Order: sequence, then structure tokens, then C-alpha cells
Amino acid sequence: MTPQEASRRAAEICALAPVIPVLVLEELAHARPLAEALVKGGLPVLEVTLRTPVALDVIRVMAEVPGGVVGAGTLLTPADVKAAKAAGATFGVSPGATDRLIDACEEHDLPLLAGAATCSEIMALLERGYTVQKFFPAEANGGAAALAAIGAPLPQVSFCPTGGITLAKAPDYLKLKNVMCCGGSWVAPKALMQAGDWDGIVTLAAEAAALPR
Repeated sequence: MTPQEASRRAAEICALAPVIPVLVLEELAHARPLAEALVKGGLPVLEVTLRTPVALDVIRVMAEVPGGVVGAGTLLTPADVKAAKAAGATFGVSPGATDRLIDACEEHDLPLLAGAATCSEIMALLERGYTVQKFFPAEANGGAAALAAIGAPLPQVSFCPTGGITLAKAPDYLKLKNVMCCGGSWVAPKALMQAGDWDGIVTLAAEAAALPR
């Protein structure tokens, strides 16, 4: 997969909904009902972070949910890429970017939303051919105002900002010309998952899916 193909696919994925849920699951039993609730609420793109022992199994389960587009987040190594692809991930997300990680994604045909926080990092990815990137950690790096400023000299790059974004803050990002969607964990709070309140998550998802952009 070329960087241009990866960027094209990443743009298609980002266009599916204004918010990509960033999911950290501790219990495999939550995987299917959570995915079904988010898809039902209008958020089909699901980023499962590789931060728990069950993450790869969660991807396998969620990949079987009709309407879901499941990706793996927190990709750090080529081994992560290979395992995520084998589990059924259709895209990847990383907090940053290294040549080894990008090489692995290209080798395994896994579209990557590579993370960048500075103009130099953004330019390095752009130089390689990646025009769709993840701005992370968004709030800690100046929020929507910083991303708007970055867009002035680098208008050819589009972003999915992630990190510290809430329902209240999301509109500030989504109104920017260089933002395609944003990532957030608020649509799948641990308390609702533990309580099995899947209807509550449907409601949160629908609220996020209705955000203008």
C-alpha cells in the first residue's frame, strides 16, 4: 500500500462520521454489545486501542459486527501492525510515527492515521506522502487554536485530532477546514460499560454523530 493509497482510504474512513470512538476495553464480553451500540448510534468507525490484554480479541469480535469499521489504535511496533491486521483491523492509528512502523503498515496494506504534534512531524509525514494525519495529543498541544494555526502554512494536510477532546470541545475542532473528524473516548465511558447500559451508549453515540462539520 502506497502512502497515497493509505491517505485516500484514511480520508474515506474519516468521512464516515464526525467522531471516531477511542475504545479501551478491559472485558471481552463488552466488545460486541459496545460495537453494536456505537454503530446503532451512528458511529461506525471504531478504534480499539492495544492497551489491554484482550484488545486483539476485541478487534476480532468487533470486526464481525455488521456496519462496523474496526481499526487498531496505539500501534507502536511492526509486530503490533502484523497482529492487528491478523485480528481483522482495517486501519491503524498511532500516537506518533517511525519509519519502521510506517514501513510495516505499507507492507501489510493497513491504512495508517499516523500521529503528529509539531509542524516538523507533520511535514515529515507529508514529505513521505501522508496527507491525512492524527493530531495528538490535541488538547495538550494547544487545542483547536493550534490546529487552525498549523492549517495556514500546511493546508494540504487534513487531521483527526485526538486527546482530551469532549463533546463540548469537539465542535471547535470540527468547524476547522483542516479537520475531517475527531477522536474521543467520551462516547464509551467505563461506567456505562460496567453497568451494561448499552442504550446509554447509543444515546451518546447519536449525540456525537449529530455534530456538524
